[in-house]
Amino acid sequence: MPRVMLSVGIVAALLLSSPTRAAEPVDTARSIIGQQIEAFLNDDAAAAYSFASPQIKGLFPSEEQFFEMVKRGYRPVYRPGNFAFGRSKMDGTTVVQEVLISGPNGKDWTALYSLTLQPDGSYKINGVHMLQQAPGPEI
Repeated sequence: MPRVMLSVGIVAALLLSSPTRAAEPVDTARSIIGQQIEAFLNDDAAAAYSFASPQIKGLFPSEEQFFEMVKRGYRPVYRPGNFAFGRSKMDGTTVVQEVLISGPNGKDWTALYSLTLQPDGSYKINGVHMLQQAPGPEI
């Protein structure tokens, strides 16, 4: 099963470099991510697919294929317990947004979303890279 991912080194460099200059694209990206997660929670394949970039749609040409890929390969995104937005970075026409997720099995994840500006002025999700967090100390 193909996965669209960003290089961890590139993402880390984007997130650790200078602060975000434009809040509007970041706010838009956060709204899109939240709406897509809501669509997953509601099992709304059409809505979830509508936020995917043309590149993702080229890899998964139907809503059903896309939805099944997410269910199998991105379970914490498909069924998050809780999620919160972390750091973000603008790099030209790309927004990289960190999303902290409590997965359905109680494990913590960081999802690094990449959203790209489209010719029509909208942003679409062009990839998600999942990183499982090491367990913290018991409290």
